[in-house]
Amino acid sequence: MTQPLDLARALAALPVALPPGRLVAGEEGNGPEPLLWISDAPTTAGLWAHLHRAHPETGLWPLLLGSLDDGPDFRPWLSGELYPSQASEPDLYDPAALLRRWWEGDGDAEEEYGDEADRAEALAPYGLTWPGTAPAASVPDGTAGVEARGLADVLQSVREFRLGLVRAGGGAEALAVCGWGGPVNHEQDTAKIAAVLADWERRFGAQVVEVGFDTLRLSVPVPPATPAEALPLAAEHIALCPDLVFQGTGTLAAYAEQLVGSHQWSFWWD
Repeated sequence: MTQPLDLARALAALPVALPPGRLVAGEEGNGPEPLLWISDAPTTAGLWAHLHRAHPETGLWPLLLGSLDDGPDFRPWLSGELYPSQASEPDLYDPAALLRRWWEGDGDAEEEYGDEADRAEALAPYGLTWPGTAPAASVPDGTAGVEARGLADVLQSVREFRLGLVRAGGGAEALAVCGWGGPVNHEQDTAKIAAVLADWERRFGAQVVEVGFDTLRLSVPVPPATPAEALPLAAEHIALCPDLVFQGTGTLAAYAEQLVGSHQWSFWWD
């Protein structure tokens, strides 16, 4: 995983001028190295796309950053709620094994999401048996980046975001590098979340665009075309983020229908 120590040097080498902003460190005791750069005000249209296009040369992954509320701390980004020391390394993990473990539960699922019969019914047709990962999509060269930049433009047309920059190989790694803890009630080690997201980028071209306090939005260049095609993919999403069904659609099948034709995937953890 890329070291945050390189961030200031990478920022200084950018070929484009940034708006006013600041370097942000993590929780107390983490050390002086900055984790990310964040703009002081909402970012302007087009800048995210420009920086995303330049990522292969700069090594800086741009994020559209949202906050839990409208407070001055802009949680979690300026409130000291970033915890890189709690993240390991995404490369340590087998994404498929992580998804299986989350799907099958670790003993707490019954208390949180109901008894086995209720959970099996909600997760039909798979029930409590992990179905395995979905087939990879055929993603034409260049379309993943185009879709990510298009989604960023659309999101910025309807609401304001601050710009974040993280020294990382991609959006998935950026979440672990900066110490984001949005899924903490589901998984405390963000590197495991990042491992799955990086695998989705490889298999589906999905890229991290927007990150909030406990929310995440990815761009998707080639969405599933039918509910049957979407079903195994929906299972992967629910393994990563059970709230999508158990506090959302109510059933896996209903969630799968939402994925058909959708060029963005949204996640939230209660």
